[in-house]
Amino acid sequence: MSFPQLPDTLQLRPYQKQAIASWFANRGRGTLKMATGSGKTIAALAIAAEMYSKIGLQSLIVVCPYRHLVTQWQKQCQQFDLDPVLAFENVRNWQSQLATQLYNVRNGNLDFISIITTNSTLISDGFQSQLKYFPDKTLIVGDEAHNLGSPKLEASLPRHIGLRLALSATPERYFDDVGTEAIFDYFGPVLQPELTLADAIALGALVRYQYYPILVHLTDTESRLYSRLTQRIGWALSKQKRPDDREDLTALLMQRARIIGSASNKLNALREIMKNRLQTTHTLFYCGDGTIEDTVSGDSSRQLEKVTQILGSELGYRVNTYTAETPLHKREQLRQQFDRGELQGLVAIRCLDEGVDIPTIQTAVILASSSNPRQFVQRRGRILRRAPDKDRATLFDTVVVPPQCDRETWEVERNLLRKELKRFVEFADLADNAGEARSQLLDLQQEYGLLNL
Repeated sequence: MSFPQLPDTLQLRPYQKQAIASWFANRGRGTLKMATGSGKTIAALAIAAEMYSKIGLQSLIVVCPYRHLVTQWQKQCQQFDLDPVLAFENVRNWQSQLATQLYNVRNGNLDFISIITTNSTLISDGFQSQLKYFPDKTLIVGDEAHNLGSPKLEASLPRHIGLRLALSATPERYFDDVGTEAIFDYFGPVLQPELTLADAIALGALVRYQYYPILVHLTDTESRLYSRLTQRIGWALSKQKRPDDREDLTALLMQRARIIGSASNKLNALREIMKNRLQTTHTLFYCGDGTIEDTVSGDSSRQLEKVTQILGSELGYRVNTYTAETPLHKREQLRQQFDRGELQGLVAIRCLDEGVDIPTIQTAVILASSSNPRQFVQRRGRILRRAPDKDRATLFDTVVVPPQCDRETWEVERNLLRKELKRFVEFADLADNAGEARSQLLDLQQEYGLLNL
């Protein structure tokens, strides 16, 4: 018989106990806003175990954004004596199993069922057709719940299920107040205690770190395009009145972000960082998903491919790529090789933004740039997870220096840069080498009159 129960070996942290109590005090609704790696999954399963013992909870639905998170949740569920149905990909693989278990739990032949699914499966006809059969005593957990604020996903969340829990280090959606409000309307407000990165480090939930911002300049071609886009962003900001204006602004900001993300001089910075670190292991190289143009040949290639070529072919560093296209079984194989040090490094794109658990990462070189605060927090917090024999992490963070611009564009740039630089400064302040890290950003702060950050 499978039902949720706390493992004998598990000792909940005080802040997890407080968060669980807050959820119960809010009548089974709420959002846990806790730093990446601080144990939100454990807290959610502990809530399910307590609900089972208190009211005879009958089912648990966990909704994740990605397939790899399904398998991670499965491992955590097994520690709580659960054997969940994994409802994702081909409907033939899970629909009959889920239907049978729902029938048995409604008839009293089964005490409890657990289901882990993905966002894309949640909105499918196959899963939606089953939702009405879930019993009243069901808890739905939205993992990385900021994703569930999009109109299509939010509309697919079951209204008849009253027990709701959202998990996210950053539940607020970037440039989407309506979507953010939809998340809190459905799941409930942020519960106490909120756990920031600073809190998690102070409590020992995450490791301490050394932080090295690496300033990178744009090429002449990149600078000209960047300046033109910044000027157009200034115009778009000044005339935002219609929804179409907002779409134009978003498109311009994305184009500008791609230039920053794929700045070709980041490759030179990578060489400089790694030339004295060729004997190290457990290093993550975090790439953007843009392309880089070769100034000599004019050829373009993905930053991921260029980074892999430099590390592997040029420097002889043992690496492999780790992306959303990498099959699940291959990812697990790569993770094990990385843990053992057989692979010195992993070159990754976005799939490490949310939820992926590779706590043995000791060093990260962040080449991807993001003005999205959620991605900024996720990418850096991911590196600080605890692991055996790991008491500190090291982060090299490429920071693109904006090109010289005229007075009008300077004002636009200053306003855009303020929020981004503020996050770099905050992250520098939490580092063990805070003084050294802050000094690297000082020139940029002075040039744009942002010394008050």
